[in-house]
Formats: sequence, C-alpha cells, structure tokens
Amino acid sequence: MIHPSYVELMKVVNDEVEIGEEPVVNSRYSIVIATAKRARQIIAGDEPMADKVTCPKPLSIAVEELYEGKVKIIPEAAEDEE
Repeated sequence: MIHPSYVELMKVVNDEVEIGEEPVVNSRYSIVIATAKRARQIIAGDEPMADKVTCPKPLSIAVEELYEGKVKIIPEAAEDEE
C-alpha cells in the first residue's frame, strides 16, 4: 500500500479549511496533478523541501513534501486573482 494514502493527503491539504468553506482538494485527481507538478519542478532542479527523503524518486519526494505541509495547493480561483 502506498503511504501516505490519497485520503491522508486530502486530510492534510484540507486541514486548515474552516467548516462551511470549500475544501482546497475535492478529488484524488487534484492530488495527482499537484504532486506531478511538484515532481517536475524537482526534476528541473528545485531543491527538495521534505525533512526526511526516504526515496530518491522525484514523485516520492513531492508526495512527502505535500504530506509534511511544505507544499501548499492553491485553488485555481486564487491563482487567477494574483
């Protein structure tokens, strides 16, 4: 089994959302897109931000960063406003 699971990642990402607000992540697809985007950044030369890197693969590092809260997912609506 993959650790952390999609459910655990979704809980971590949506942890700071107030009751009644729209969650940041609504589906597994959003988690996959975010981790793939971060993995491409790591492949391009960005330094890993995870405290413990247990696997040298960029996708594993990206998942760990998301799980540790080092990387935040910004909803598309917020990106358009900036």
